[in-house]
Amino acid sequence: MPRRDPVEGRVVGPGFHGRVYAVVRAVPPGRVITYGHVATVLGSPRVARHVGWALAACVEARDDVPWHRVINSRGRISFKGQTSRADEQRRRLEAEGVVFDERGRVDLEHFGWREL
Repeated sequence: MPRRDPVEGRVVGPGFHGRVYAVVRAVPPGRVITYGHVATVLGSPRVARHVGWALAACVEARDDVPWHRVINSRGRISFKGQTSRADEQRRRLEAEGVVFDERGRVDLEHFGWREL
């Protein structure tokens, strides 16, 4: 059985989803944040995958969380086979003025938000 890191145990626990949503709500329109940066803001860059799971859980249940502003560290939309969700995410970002290059990437230097 793998050993659990006690730091991660404190970061991912009761109220974690709510803390993820609070960070994501702070990202202004026209800007993006990475899963890893959200995780870092919450206390550990190693819980980026948990950030993704929290956002996947809120997509249909919570309209007040701008989940579409969170992308991966390569500047791409992570969709895990859910192409309709990825298409929706791109539409929302482009409507806010976020630009994708020919490879489907967002310039994180220009559109990335790290002010937390």
